Amino acid sequence: MKLLSTCLFCALFITAQAVAAQESVYEIDSLNTGLDSPPDTLDRSSPHAVMEAMLDLTDAGDFNKAAHLLNLANIPPGRQSAEGPQLAEKLATLIDRKVVISWGSLLDRPDALDATATSKSAVAGQERRSILLWVLDIDDRPYPIYLDRVRVGEDAPVWIFSRRSVANIDKLYDVFGPSKLERKLPDWARQDGFWNLMWWEVIGLPVMLLIAALGGLLTYRAMSRAAASAGDGFVERFVSASRLPAVLFVITLIISIISGIFVFSGPVATLIPPVIALGYVMSALLFVVNAVDRVIDQLVMLDDDDLRLAEYDGLREKATKVSLARRILIVIIFLLGLGIVLAEANLFRTFGFSLLASAGAATLVLGFAAREVLSNIMSSMQIALNQSARIGDKVVYDGHICTVERINFTYVLLRVWTGVRLVVPVTEFVSETFQNWTIKEPQMIREIEVHVAHDAEIAQLRDLFFEVLKEVDQDQVGSKEDHQVLVTGQDVFGQIVTFCVACANPNTSWELSCDVRERLIRRMQELQSDGTQLFPDANPAEGA
Repeated sequence: MKLLSTCLFCALFITAQAVAAQESVYEIDSLNTGLDSPPDTLDRSSPHAVMEAMLDLTDAGDFNKAAHLLNLANIPPGRQSAEGPQLAEKLATLIDRKVVISWGSLLDRPDALDATATSKSAVAGQERRSILLWVLDIDDRPYPIYLDRVRVGEDAPVWIFSRRSVANIDKLYDVFGPSKLERKLPDWARQDGFWNLMWWEVIGLPVMLLIAALGGLLTYRAMSRAAASAGDGFVERFVSASRLPAVLFVITLIISIISGIFVFSGPVATLIPPVIALGYVMSALLFVVNAVDRVIDQLVMLDDDDLRLAEYDGLREKATKVSLARRILIVIIFLLGLGIVLAEANLFRTFGFSLLASAGAATLVLGFAAREVLSNIMSSMQIALNQSARIGDKVVYDGHICTVERINFTYVLLRVWTGVRLVVPVTEFVSETFQNWTIKEPQMIREIEVHVAHDAEIAQLRDLFFEVLKEVDQDQVGSKEDHQVLVTGQDVFGQIVTFCVACANPNTSWELSCDVRERLIRRMQELQSDGTQLFPDANPAEGA
């Protein structure tokens, strides 16, 4: 029984090895029978060797030999000798113009097994029979370029460009090959210059950038004139705010049009699509930021003293919600734009690492680097949602009487009554206790404490206080029933009298209390001069 089990295990093991070996190569009946026998010097033993041979033969202009690197199974044998070199030349042009070769994935071993791959890799410990070189997109349809490992009968396996990839060469060449305009250029212009660019590209790139810059300049001047002719108002501010996004959009559009007419090669072709995507995304972001800021300025009128009135409470709430919508829109545009830029950049194809293998580490790194920024963003949205502080609110933060001017992504801008601006990180602002004088009821009571003598007549001070209240702006004074004069303490100096001033508008309550205090003390000084003892006569040293 034990012998039978051992034999069964060995049979299964041998079968598994045979299947694995079979799956590591494509078995075909014939290979390029319409071509001459491949030269002995042509190395097709590994993906790395095939790509090196393709580049070397392209430099030498020997496309007859390069045709042996293609699987011409779709072409009848009688036409392979004529069409094979032409397809090899077209493929070489595509590789030169559009493909970024990741030599790290083109292993120099026949089975293409990556011995350095970790256990988490999808191909760890596996022999390969097909390797993706690059993907070109036409009308949102991917056209991959593969290297396949094939074997004819008992011959040694070889690596060649796959049958399907060869079948797509003509279609890809029509889109990504030289344009009709480029074919009309003189021969010297299509010769290699430097940085893997042809001479027409070396000359054309600065010209394209110059035309784009000129278009941006003309757009800037045109919008400046439009803003000037609009007069001094919301339209003028809106056009001025849209000026920079429009300039960036026009520059990006011109580069996009020119790069569509001329097909650039090499690293330029890889760089232009993400640059175009980034330009459109940045112009959209700038438009949202600048234009919505102008809307908020028009809505809350921060430079207008009317905002301090109590009836503008609903306007402050509306402005805060508009500011929240602005931040949400910016986040959405940023995330969508980031995805578009990464997709256009072919980031993972370029550097040859898989998204699954790097997603965990990338998430940790980005999360750690952006934790403070993300925390501030969430806190700013929290403020806007719970309305604990609104744009235009009067608050007391860290001992400063301030007006909330802006609630941005990462900071809150506070304007102190002296005109000084405080820039407070959002997380710090929400974690500290602050007073909001305008969050609920528009009325509030301000307290004025005054030390008076032990024998001072409180009734006399009460009458004096109400006389003073009649002298100030009555629009800023609250209900008469809410005014009070209270003795709230006593010490060695005398009595502590608190004058409670009912204020109709919290935004102007501090100024009103200062005005009342000044008038009250002046009237008390006049009574003191007439012989009425009001202020304490004690020596401060007695309080020790």
